Amino acid sequence: MTDADHLTRRTVVPIEAEPLIAVAFDRDRVTGLRHDVAGCAQAAGLAGERLDDFVLAVNELITNAVRHGGGQGRLRLWREPGILCCEVTDAGPGITPARLDDDSRPAPDSTGGWGLWLTRRLSDEMTIDTGPAGTTVRITAAVPTTRRHLSH
Repeated sequence: MTDADHLTRRTVVPIEAEPLIAVAFDRDRVTGLRHDVAGCAQAAGLAGERLDDFVLAVNELITNAVRHGGGQGRLRLWREPGILCCEVTDAGPGITPARLDDDSRPAPDSTGGWGLWLTRRLSDEMTIDTGPAGTTVRITAAVPTTRRHLSH
């Protein structure tokens, strides 16, 4: 028997970049946090409609956390190569499986149900982890790369 026989498989988890924003929030912080996200997203390279869409998607997530997730939450925003990531976590009762599976557009006169529907359409990718201890929603937006031309 060699030492190699005793090796166990390890899961490699990539280290996330330092967050641009990592903050707890409640209802009083929603507007200021939306402005903070807009500034960071713009500095990270989003512009125009892409910037507006991303900020609106994040706003829907933080609003949902306040309305449905216990009145408060945590937001993390960071950049990875080529993408901007945002994660919103709350400690609410979770999202029902029926609601998670329902991707139909809410009725035009509906006062609720728009948040996740809009977020899904305004972001490049959306993942949801939910249960009785709370919900975490992660969204991403591709960040355009800029090429610098070198003069000879």
